[in-house]
Amino acid sequence: MSRMDRNKKIHEESEKVQRKEERKKKAFRREKTTDEFEKETTLHNKTETEAKNDNFLDTADLNYLENLDNPFKQKNQQREYQKSTYQEPIQKNKKRFPLAWKKKTKDPNQPRKKRNWKKNILRILIFLIGYSLVTFAIGNFQAKHDATMPAIETQEFAGAKSEDGTSNILLLGSDTRDNVSGRSDSMMVLQVDGSGKPKLVSFMRDMYVSIPGVGENKLNAAYAYGGADLVRQTLLENFGINCRYYAMVDFQTFEKGIDALFSNGVKIDAEKDMSSYIDEPISQGEQQMNGHTLLNYARFRMDEEGDFGRVRRQQQVMTAVSSQIKNPLVLIKAPYAMGKVFGYLSTDISNFYIFTHLFGFAKMAGGIDRLTLPVDGSWSYIDTDNAGSALDVDNATNSAQVQAFLAK
Repeated sequence: MSRMDRNKKIHEESEKVQRKEERKKKAFRREKTTDEFEKETTLHNKTETEAKNDNFLDTADLNYLENLDNPFKQKNQQREYQKSTYQEPIQKNKKRFPLAWKKKTKDPNQPRKKRNWKKNILRILIFLIGYSLVTFAIGNFQAKHDATMPAIETQEFAGAKSEDGTSNILLLGSDTRDNVSGRSDSMMVLQVDGSGKPKLVSFMRDMYVSIPGVGENKLNAAYAYGGADLVRQTLLENFGINCRYYAMVDFQTFEKGIDALFSNGVKIDAEKDMSSYIDEPISQGEQQMNGHTLLNYARFRMDEEGDFGRVRRQQQVMTAVSSQIKNPLVLIKAPYAMGKVFGYLSTDISNFYIFTHLFGFAKMAGGIDRLTLPVDGSWSYIDTDNAGSALDVDNATNSAQVQAFLAK
């Protein structure tokens, strides 16, 4: 072989080695340490058989020698190695707020949370009590500072509970607001803390009874002689009924209370046409009455029934008012209206008694049991020297009837 041919062959072999090295670099590119570079140089200087017999070579090195000429296999092995040695980067716990419109998926294995309905009911009750207290106080304040109504003082009233522990309330209607003169236009006893429904007892004002310290006279004269407490003593002596509290309602208070509670009036079925001795005529039939018209309807007595018809209509008015309180719109205004009425009243009923017996007053919306004295068959008309025409009543019979009524 000539020298030129040898040089040519050497040049071709060197180019072949260079191309081989370039293929290696393209198949497996990575940063090499000094140790790895020295190790690779040593491997190139050894044969494959010698490399397998050396102790310092591991499995990875042997695989490298076997696949030295196969760059694609090397690349796959590199990927597998990277997958097997890959570690998730450590991230700090960041609070992520879920989007409001994304629905959270519920874990079926997670126990369902029990709804605490008792707490919800307690919250509602606290809100209702707070609302009632605030609105009652507002109405009461407005009534006591109403310049259009003359001030009225609380009367002395030596009330006491009944033998069964109930606190009866004596309701008096008067045609005056001076709290001194005038006779009682209507007399009722209300019981809200007994068993069953609230009870209302009405008394005919023309009953001829014994008034303590005065003598015999019509029942309505007791108020003119000694105010509310003398009426209490008269009922106790003649019928065995004692009262713990009293409330005196004059005409103006009644009208303002009805208008505050029922802005559209009270729905009531008028028994007959009425026009005598009242401000405005009333037609028979169902209608909405404001406070003034309702007062005229309840006080009317210029017909053949006289006081009997008036007492019946007064009870009709009480029933209509109490039944229509169930209207949600009226209930919302009820604490305010009650505060206003109690601000106008002459009464010794404490706010504590009102709030501790709210449920008893609320039961009036479900109906009231009523009784009128004298009961049928226990009275007769008489003419008296000091009081004119009056009702002579059997006190024993009426006392037994009213005691049984209040106890049931």
